[in-house]
Amino acid sequence: MQQITVRVPGSCGELIQGRLDDQNFLISCPINLYTKVSANFTEAEKSVIINKNTSSPENISKTEAAVEKLLDCYNFKQKSIKIIINSQLITGIGMASSTADISAALAAVMLLLKNKVDFKILKNICLSLEPTDSVFLEGIRFFDHLTGKKDYFIAAAPDLDILLFKEKGAVDSLKFNRSEKLTFLNKRKEKNLKKSFQLIKKGLLNNNYQLLGRGTTLSSLAHQKILYKENLNKLLNLIEGKSSIYGVNIAHSGTITGVLVTKNFESEKLIKAIKTETDLKYLKRVKMISGGIERRDNFGTSAWRKIN
Repeated sequence: MQQITVRVPGSCGELIQGRLDDQNFLISCPINLYTKVSANFTEAEKSVIINKNTSSPENISKTEAAVEKLLDCYNFKQKSIKIIINSQLITGIGMASSTADISAALAAVMLLLKNKVDFKILKNICLSLEPTDSVFLEGIRFFDHLTGKKDYFIAAAPDLDILLFKEKGAVDSLKFNRSEKLTFLNKRKEKNLKKSFQLIKKGLLNNNYQLLGRGTTLSSLAHQKILYKENLNKLLNLIEGKSSIYGVNIAHSGTITGVLVTKNFESEKLIKAIKTETDLKYLKRVKMISGGIERRDNFGTSAWRKIN
């Protein structure tokens, strides 16, 4: 029985998100935590069968709708397709869990049916369902998360680690992005956003992580009047002046916050201080990576290779 297995990374929120010169955009922050999806043909009356164990009901529903759209696009009706989702991502906090689930499922089914991934179709289906992160696309990218019309590669991922923390609660990103006030609120922070974007882009292109961290921190602060994070200022006070810490980044429509650190940073003391001085919950230490879809090799090994 042929089975296709792929994975897509989640994210630690975004490096930046907002609106510049009437252009909505974000730059996702992919990390080495993944949604893994396997797809194979099966005999059943229903065209798409998805396991219900490792993803939220909302993500399952959107993933099923996405695959149904793909089958309609391909005019495929011959067999039923079984999809198994295993995710390391937490839903509702800004880890791009739904984008990872949907894009991984679409890629697995495309490979099963056509032996190739059509990124244009994949992107359009994702965007038809919800605002979309760029984690399934190569590298670190400028991406219009609402229409996908503006999309370009900036650089490969910087070589740094991120300490993941989360505020209490969850955010409905679909509701957040549909807010009538959002365009006005984004306009108010555009001056700071422009400066932030310039710092982030220069930092990525020149491997200057101090500039990158300044830019992501500025974007995080500029977003406080849109989605307030009550522990952000306390966190910034705790990391101020530490040369091994570049800055912070946030989920602009979620509750996750990242602390960008050098790869050899000894984090135990800082994590303890953050737990003591704030209400942030520590999740995990991760590595920032380039986005993209990976396929497991079919030769009995555990190796993954990137799909361009």
